[in-house]
Amino acid sequence: MVTAGSARAAQEQRAGAGPRGAQMAQYKAADSKREQFRRYLEKSGVLDTLTKVLVALYEEPEKPNSALDFLKQHLGASTPENPEIEALRLEVTEMKEKYEAVLEENKKLKTKLAQYEPPQDEKLGE
Repeated sequence: MVTAGSARAAQEQRAGAGPRGAQMAQYKAADSKREQFRRYLEKSGVLDTLTKVLVALYEEPEKPNSALDFLKQHLGASTPENPEIEALRLEVTEMKEKYEAVLEENKKLKTKLAQYEPPQDEKLGE
């Protein structure tokens, strides 16, 4: 005898609903999200970068005490610069140029001043 509950279960199973169908739908949704995330990581170059750093760690003849520090050090070197750091580097470069210009100007002014001042040994004789 077919009951209403067993008929509904059979209908849900054919439609893909029911307990197993719901689990399968959840797995497919999770797989889809994982696949999207994997593609995102691949597109942005994260997978390549991680692979290169891990290969470098693998090929390291003397393994470091801290693999995590090794990863941090090598990932930090290959990550894009923080805009603030780049701005500070530019400022340092500009300041070095200004410093060199001021040194050159100072040298010229000292030479010019020497033309108008008597030599040091003449001052001492007076």
